[in-house]
Amino acid sequence: MYPEQGPAAHGWVEDQVWTAARMATLIGRRSHVSCSVSGATRLMHRLGFSPQVPARRVAERDERALTAWKEAARAEVKEPGRPARATSASRTRPRSPVGRPEDAPGAGA
Repeated sequence: MYPEQGPAAHGWVEDQVWTAARMATLIGRRSHVSCSVSGATRLMHRLGFSPQVPARRVAERDERALTAWKEAARAEVKEPGRPARATSASRTRPRSPVGRPEDAPGAGA
């Protein structure tokens, strides 16, 4: 029995995912050598394997209904933006109600 046969062939029937802990157990069963989870991870990486995360999707997923729901929820939650008004770059001193003096740098811009 080899890893290519899948986890079910080795006794893990609940899902078809090879984890580092399962690989460490399989290495121990096959070679009669104790192997830690981190050791199994390093070994698998050295052999060219990389961690894979399966895309979990429900088989009955309806993309059109999901898109319609997202649009409805977004329209319901979205708030109008802040009203446009004069602002100040200073946190402590608000913008002068009069504006810049005419002889100040950038006053004509």
